[in-house]
Amino acid sequence: MKLIIAIVQDEDATRLISSLMTEGYGVTKLATTGGFLRSGNTTLLVGVSEDKFDNCLAIIEKVCKNRKQIATNPVTMGNTSEMYMSYPVEVTVGGATVFVLSVDQFIKY
Repeated sequence: MKLIIAIVQDEDATRLISSLMTEGYGVTKLATTGGFLRSGNTTLLVGVSEDKFDNCLAIIEKVCKNRKQIATNPVTMGNTSEMYMSYPVEVTVGGATVFVLSVDQFIKY
């Protein structure tokens, strides 16, 4: 058995959870915050058997696509921290960060 920990953007989370549940996977949702853009994201925990593992990863890959987003990047002007100027920067967001752990024992009460 494997435990998949998938960190996805909030924008993809609802669709991913729906897709996984439609295919019969149990999903636990944790609300988390990303460090890079300080934007909301969702961490999903999915316990899967070995035979369903590849299909689960394929669903995550299909639903969670990378996309471009414009973010403002504050820049300090001069030696003082009082003057800020922000300019738009194109960044890639979305996709999924996936961790896979082997599970020795699974108990459901």
